[in-house]
Amino acid sequence: MDRDTLSIETGTPDTLGATFDGRGVNFALYSKHAARVELCLFSDDGKTELQRVTLPEKTGDVWHGYVPGLKAGQVYGYRVDGPYEPHNGHRFNPEKLVLDTYAKEIIGTVQTNAEELINPAKDGAAFVAKSRVTAPLQSPLTPGPQVRWEDAIIYELHPKGFTAANNKVPAHLRGTYAGLASKESIDYIKSLGITTVELMPVHAKVNDAFLLKAGLKNYWGYNTLSFFAPEPEYAADKNNAPQEFRNMVDSFHKAGLEVILDVVYNHAGESHESGPTLSLRGVDNASYYRLDAHDKSKYVNDTGTGNTIDFENPAVHRMVLDSLRHWVQEYGVDGFRFDLAPVLGRDRAGYQARAAFFNELEADPVLSKVKLVAEPWDPGPGGYQLGKFPKKWVEWNDRFRDDVRKFWRGTTDMLRWLATRIAGSAPEFDNGNRPPQASVNFVAIHDGFTLNDVVSHSYKKNLANGENNQDGANENYSANYGIEGDTHDPHITAVREQQKRNMLATLFLSQGTPMLLAGDEHGNTQRGNNNAYSQDNRIGWLDWDDITAEGAKFLGFVKKLIQFRKDHQVLRGTSFMHGQKHDAHGVTDISWFNPEGRSQNDGDWQKTEDKSIGVVFNEKAALGHKDGERLLAIFNSHSGAVPFKLPEVNGGSGWTRVLDTSDPDMATDTKLHADKDAYTVPARSVIVFKQGA
Repeated sequence: MDRDTLSIETGTPDTLGATFDGRGVNFALYSKHAARVELCLFSDDGKTELQRVTLPEKTGDVWHGYVPGLKAGQVYGYRVDGPYEPHNGHRFNPEKLVLDTYAKEIIGTVQTNAEELINPAKDGAAFVAKSRVTAPLQSPLTPGPQVRWEDAIIYELHPKGFTAANNKVPAHLRGTYAGLASKESIDYIKSLGITTVELMPVHAKVNDAFLLKAGLKNYWGYNTLSFFAPEPEYAADKNNAPQEFRNMVDSFHKAGLEVILDVVYNHAGESHESGPTLSLRGVDNASYYRLDAHDKSKYVNDTGTGNTIDFENPAVHRMVLDSLRHWVQEYGVDGFRFDLAPVLGRDRAGYQARAAFFNELEADPVLSKVKLVAEPWDPGPGGYQLGKFPKKWVEWNDRFRDDVRKFWRGTTDMLRWLATRIAGSAPEFDNGNRPPQASVNFVAIHDGFTLNDVVSHSYKKNLANGENNQDGANENYSANYGIEGDTHDPHITAVREQQKRNMLATLFLSQGTPMLLAGDEHGNTQRGNNNAYSQDNRIGWLDWDDITAEGAKFLGFVKKLIQFRKDHQVLRGTSFMHGQKHDAHGVTDISWFNPEGRSQNDGDWQKTEDKSIGVVFNEKAALGHKDGERLLAIFNSHSGAVPFKLPEVNGGSGWTRVLDTSDPDMATDTKLHADKDAYTVPARSVIVFKQGA
């Protein structure tokens, strides 16, 4: 429209953000403490401010106005006036152009290292991203497959790094949403047997000033600029990121794959109190952030990032719920993984499992139907809350990772802990009628060593991050088996490959929800970097060109493991097994055996040097089936072979070997009669036998 004829009407506070109705645009912004809000309209490229107009009305704590004749595509921002009183928590400054807290599309980039964003006296409009008014997306959405948790196999990947270096994806699509949606990407993911793709953050993000100064970027994206807008960097068409993201989700759904988003609502990208003013800080600092009770110029930093979103404020609840619904209704996503999730349930008294936000989420008619995944820890006080989330949630289980790594590394006194993890981590999750699937099991995730690096590096190698190797976890429960890093030694390579097979076999044989880190299936390495958050390069991207012969072979074994899990329902039971249910032969749902072939007793579990254990999963007792099979899995982390007397079989034709990490090709099956035969279990191996239907 002609800037000279711009007029503004009262509009409505009902829908926050910029809403195009076909005739004009309604603008609504929550700011409880502001004195005035100016709407600033920009040229299409966001470089030239065309006009400012004051929002004419405030209803409750929402400022609003309606501009007739304005169209979708209009670029805008806000200048919010009010008290600049940091000691009272207020940081209003009309010199700072700020992003709409409900911005649904972003244009431009934020230069957080620009002095204009820090200096209160300088106008930072040229150095911040702007909002763009969007129209409802038009393409149809294919419904998601609604995978049951007991059938889910999660695959965690980075939206750029998965395809950035994949030569099988068309060059112009690599590193983009469209690249993820390509036939090459989807066919590969489907070939693994994955059901659910978990994308690392796709919300529009900010690069930290110290990273920009070091020539690095916030590659992982855990530094949100907008909770409603997809990151435009990941779009092949930078001017149409929302539509491209929607098309990507639709392509996954058509292939029968779910999409879960890793979301960051615990903090925002404005850093600590000396950081840049980008959005929330300038819109209403005291409302959006938790402030120190004794000095409101300081932020509570329960996230380790400099600030913490205030979930005691109902307006924050509304913003986050609106954001979640937006991604479900506008883009069709199937669920969310919440970064540092205890923040969502913490008030000033500490974490509350029945916090108001959790109750609102559970009661929401849209969000109560999607998958909810918690990262159940944060750096704040009482921040480790594994097993403490509401019934509908599932949770990342780092104890599974640590105990499985320790067992296979050869740590003593680990049998009881290995058994606990294989059986679904009942001490943490068998409460409140939660199923074993509440435990999301993994042996590697984006944060830490890749699986290949777990068996190749005893120490982290993070110098490329520019923090003197001080960042990242120091204890990774890893081992290099003789040489640090890459090697051509065939013996060391063989041990490493078998240890990788052992850890993933343990993952897919355990009760719970398995999650695989993208690239682990073919031996992807980060060269020992266990905190590649700033490595938007070959360190952080998946390497598709340098897959070794061992990696290609390992890929086939991983596919075999996933299919094995799908073929055996007893590995996917929805009730915890405690060895108390019996079948007609008196065999319990789960039984534990030592190498002598007898049941483990209390004294056996205390033998700290034992590193070999067998477990029988009994389908008939566990699932209540009339007919069913029994699976016997033997786990041996000794550096030598162990003769193992297979437990007696009540009925049936004996045990048949069906999976063996020491013989991944499984050229032949071995049939044994358990009452008279023992099987020599090779060093560092998992062997699975089957008996029955």
